[in-house]
Amino acid sequence: MHTVGSYEAKTHLSRLLQMVAKGESVTITKHGVPIARLVPANADAKRKPAQVIEELREFRSGRKLGKLSLRKMIEEGRRF
Repeated sequence: MHTVGSYEAKTHLSRLLQMVAKGESVTITKHGVPIARLVPANADAKRKPAQVIEELREFRSGRKLGKLSLRKMIEEGRRF
């Protein structure tokens, strides 16, 4: 992670944006105190595996396979 002052961030914004586009994070400081961070836009898209598993469990909870069970579907797939 890179750290730059606010004046440098203002004068070199395009260079900082290129760094962020490559996946790096930049912290912007004012008088040595961190005030902002530039992070890649897709950084929020990354989720923890535990969160994804929980979302899948919630999705499955209200759905039924009808007369089939998951085990029967797996066994049927192995026959081919």
